[in-house]
Parts: sequence; structure tokens; C-alpha cells
Amino acid sequence: MRRCLAFLRSVATLALVASCASVPAARAAEPLGQVRTLPAQPGPHWVWVSDILLKRAALIDADGGSFLGMLPGGGSGILAPQRSRDGREFYQAETYYARGTRGERTDIVSITDALTLQPKGEVVIPPKRCEHTSWVAGSALSDDGRFFAVFNMNPATSLSIVDVAERRFVAEIDTPGCSLVYAAGTRRFLSLCANGTALVVTLDERGREASKAHTEIWFDPKADPVTEKAARRGDQWFFVSFEGVVHPVDVSGPALRFAEPWSLLSDADRKESWRVGGMQQLALHAATGRLYALMHQGGVDTHKAPGTKVFVYDVDKRERVERIDLRNPTASFVLERIAMPPGGAIDWLLQRALPNHGVERIAVTQDDAPVLVAATAFPATLAVYDARSGAYLRDVSEVGIATSYVAAP
Repeated sequence: MRRCLAFLRSVATLALVASCASVPAARAAEPLGQVRTLPAQPGPHWVWVSDILLKRAALIDADGGSFLGMLPGGGSGILAPQRSRDGREFYQAETYYARGTRGERTDIVSITDALTLQPKGEVVIPPKRCEHTSWVAGSALSDDGRFFAVFNMNPATSLSIVDVAERRFVAEIDTPGCSLVYAAGTRRFLSLCANGTALVVTLDERGREASKAHTEIWFDPKADPVTEKAARRGDQWFFVSFEGVVHPVDVSGPALRFAEPWSLLSDADRKESWRVGGMQQLALHAATGRLYALMHQGGVDTHKAPGTKVFVYDVDKRERVERIDLRNPTASFVLERIAMPPGGAIDWLLQRALPNHGVERIAVTQDDAPVLVAATAFPATLAVYDARSGAYLRDVSEVGIATSYVAAP
């Protein structure tokens, strides 16, 4: 059996190499030269898929897998478009260099029409914005929709504040010892600090710093730090630690409140070495209170390792309600390249013969029939699952080259 599996892996690997250089099977001709306008109401299963090599964020309909449009990112391929509160615009932070990869640097917040995806304006900000691998919490829109904050690290940490209504740069606010940015109420943001506190920055009517204060210590940065990859439901943020402990943070009141932490893992889970991991490891469906956590089996400090399963939790009851088995993304990629449909004998063979390196990013849509999307960077794949039952639905073909961010707008 071992020799047979080794042979099958060799055959599958050769098929992968050959298929990457081959021309895919003929598909229906796609009409060119069309200019369309997106509907005012977003599709329930639209997702943004950012690509670090193609340097763009593509808007994709996860139902049919069609590309609806894309936003360029200049010299940056880690992009996180955010929709305005009225749904009319998208905002994203971008970086440009005068000579492409060198020369004078210009950072901007671009403003794009949500229906045409055409630029409406831009605001120049200090050339300090941080680019990090997950791009979770690299920027945030205040809950009132007025101010857009961009996290900087150069190497000092700060926030660039942009008034998106008046199209102007307001100020740079220093955040020493604290990183990233999360919306935390009307004209208020929070950042994570190295001493286990959060820094709360409140803006005045014009977007300038009104107050800045540290909270109490709510996690242990030495024994079990939280990751930055949080998920939000209403006025609550859910941060998870390296060891799988959930730390709820309530931002509804004048001061942040920290609920009792709870664990994603049972004793049996720990015995089997299950751990949360990935570059976007949490997703939350607000209406049902379902928290989706990307899981893998690994040791200490494997919090960035891709996952092979998604554990689903009821955040109100603080208990697990589902486990979703994720398909082997490498096998799905090969299946696409050789133009074979999923579900057949070849699919069964590839899913088992090829090594499963796991999924790196997940996101969930917010409609009444939500879908869960699971993405890998390389090979770039995007699988779609029914978020309620966990059933596999489809793969989106040719999603890009190297996926760097996924999100439901």
C-alpha cells in the first residue's frame, strides 16, 4: 500500500507539473470590451480576493465564480477595500513608488465608486503605512463612517487619520508600543499593545486626537498572547490567543469591557494537538453568532500554520457546534488544471494522494444563507462551502496567483 501511494503521489506530481505548462480545456468564449455597472445592492456572496503578485483586489461572486471587477493597488498587493456606511464608496490604503519598485514613495487612501469601481478621489497620507502578511487590522473605518485610520510602522507606530467625507488628511497620532487598528465605536479606535493592554484613541469632531488612554491588562503577552486576527459581531470583538483562548472585548460603552475568556479547545482537542492557525483564522456570522476557526494539528508557535478543518462555535453558548472538513487545495488546483469536475474518481484519488498543506484564510458572508470561503496563497485556490451545513459547494477557478486577503464586503 505504501509503494502504491508513493507511486500515485509521483503520478499526481508529474500531472501537476505537466498541467501547469499546458493549455486548459477550451471554455466558452467570454465577450470582451464590456463596461458594466454593479448593482446598488451587493450580491449576498460577493467576496474580495486580494493578490500580492497581481497587486489587485478582485471582487468575485462566490455563487458562480464570476469576476465582477477589480481594484488596483499600485506597488502593494496586500489590499483590504472597505465599503462606506452608505454603500456608495470603497476605501483602501495604497503605496506607490516613482520608479515602480524604487524612487519617491507616495501613500494614499483611494476613494472608489462602489458601482463603477472607478476612482473618485484620493488623499495623500504620510509614507509610513505598514504592510504585514495577514493585513487584518491594517486599516479601519470608524463606526460613524467618517474617519478612515491607517496603521503606520516606520519603525515607530502611529495612525494616519483621513476624513473621507471632506477628502482630507487630518493628523498622524502616535501609538507607541501599540499596533494595528480596530474600529471601537463612534470616532474611536483601539490598538493592541505589547504589555497586554489596548490603546483607545478617541477623535474629536474634526478627527484630531481628543483622548488617548490604555485599558487594563486583559491578556498575558508572555504566557499566551492574542493574535491580531480578530472577528467582530456588533459591539464585540473576539480575539483568540495562541493557545485557543477567546477574549471578548465589548466596545459599546464609554470604556472597553473585557468578558471572561473561554477556550475553543477541549482536553481531547489538546491531546490531539489541535490549534488555531492561519493568516486569517477567524470568521463570524453576526446574525447566528457562529464563530468559524481555522484549525490544524501542530505544536507550540504554529499559530500561522494553515488549517485542514474549521471548528464552528456558538459564541452565546460558548460551545462547539460543528466541524467542517476542508478539501485538499493542492488537489483542487490540479483537478482544475486538468479540467476534471470534482466528485469523481480522479478527484477522490488526488484528494488522498497529494499532500494536504492546508488552507490559510477564511471568510463568511453575512446573509441568511451564508457561505464560507477558504483560500490558499500558492497555488491560489478559493473553495466555497455552505456555512450552515459545512457541505462543499464549488471551487472558483483561476482566482489569481498568490492570494493575500479575503473578505466579504
